[in-house]
Amino acid sequence: MNLLEGIRLAWHSLGANKLRSVLTALGIIIGVAAVITLVSLGRGVQTSITSQIESIGTNLLYVRPGAQQQGGVRAEAGSAVTLTTEDARALADPANVPDAVAVAPVVNSFGQVAYLAQNTRTQIYGVTPEYAEVRNYQVEAGEFIQNSQVTGRLAVAVLGNTTAANLFGDPDSAVGQSIRIDGQAFRVIGVLAPKGTTGFLSQDDLVMVPITTAQSRLFRGGNFRGADSISLINVQVASPAQLDQATQQIADTLRQRHRILYEDDFTITSQQDILNTATQITGVLTLFLGGIAAISLLVGGIGIMNIMLVTVTERTREIGIRKAVGARRRDILAQFLTEAVMLSVLGGALGISVAWSISRLLNNIQFSSVAIQPEVGLDAVLMATLFSMAVGIFFGIYPASRAAGLNPIEALRYE
Repeated sequence: MNLLEGIRLAWHSLGANKLRSVLTALGIIIGVAAVITLVSLGRGVQTSITSQIESIGTNLLYVRPGAQQQGGVRAEAGSAVTLTTEDARALADPANVPDAVAVAPVVNSFGQVAYLAQNTRTQIYGVTPEYAEVRNYQVEAGEFIQNSQVTGRLAVAVLGNTTAANLFGDPDSAVGQSIRIDGQAFRVIGVLAPKGTTGFLSQDDLVMVPITTAQSRLFRGGNFRGADSISLINVQVASPAQLDQATQQIADTLRQRHRILYEDDFTITSQQDILNTATQITGVLTLFLGGIAAISLLVGGIGIMNIMLVTVTERTREIGIRKAVGARRRDILAQFLTEAVMLSVLGGALGISVAWSISRLLNNIQFSSVAIQPEVGLDAVLMATLFSMAVGIFFGIYPASRAAGLNPIEALRYE
């Protein structure tokens, strides 16, 4: 019996019991659809997180205070005040860090921001003019913080798009208005264009003020070795190839300034480190979701084996007649195995259609204010299809072998 003849016989046998064939294939349909849908959602989440991290800025290094020995215990990054504005100036000096393109120190905390009867608690950042370039912020209305405002310690503020909308309704109407930050008056000079969220923090729900103003009026008392302390130093490097070299230059400069011999009192991380960690986590999550969905394929395979065993019992006489007229063992084996594979392949094809439809319905789904676009990749489709075929073969072998092994005389006597 050739392949085409086997497919024809299998199609005829499956068509004789249409409802049973559809119900049997349903497990494969659900399994394939679940695998493709969950994998595509996982990849959509991965792409969304990656794009949000990349939107922060390019080729960035983050220098945080901390990671020092305190009473024999190594502190977490950011837990100790060990960086100052003088450190930031030293890193901005081309003689110390020649690979740095821009340096933007930051102080930050949370504060209460109010306008008339409206108020919100949000992140307050003390920044320099370089911060907008380093962190990829665009001004939608007004202007960003200028050097003269930093030098003069002026009470001016730039609002994130979400903060402006919360306080004023229309973000464009915020420029020129007076707000209060922790009870102190500030004049709004600009509103930032929306950027979205990174993880659990919104890049649009914040207020930026000159760093000197924040240090003298909002976050008083922070100093280290007689200089004003800062929370973070952002260092932008010319290209990714220079990140390692710039990291070493920053470390050498700070070690010399802080007179460090053994344990660093700062931590340097790169944007690429954060991106790699996020990619690894979301990749594991995608595999985990796909693995859970694949369980339903196994359940569908068990259903195929169960129905094929019933089919063998029902068609015992047919098998005996075929063997009596010359059908070989391998012909019977191929016939029933072809039926099992056809059930799984047809179920897989329908499952792909269902997964594609679900992915289209879930397109741009909002999750924690982030739009997620499921990505149905060719590899996920092929993986689900091949896996469904493998399930059909694996769970079809035993029923097919049982049919092929029937004694023709006993089969003909079966009632």
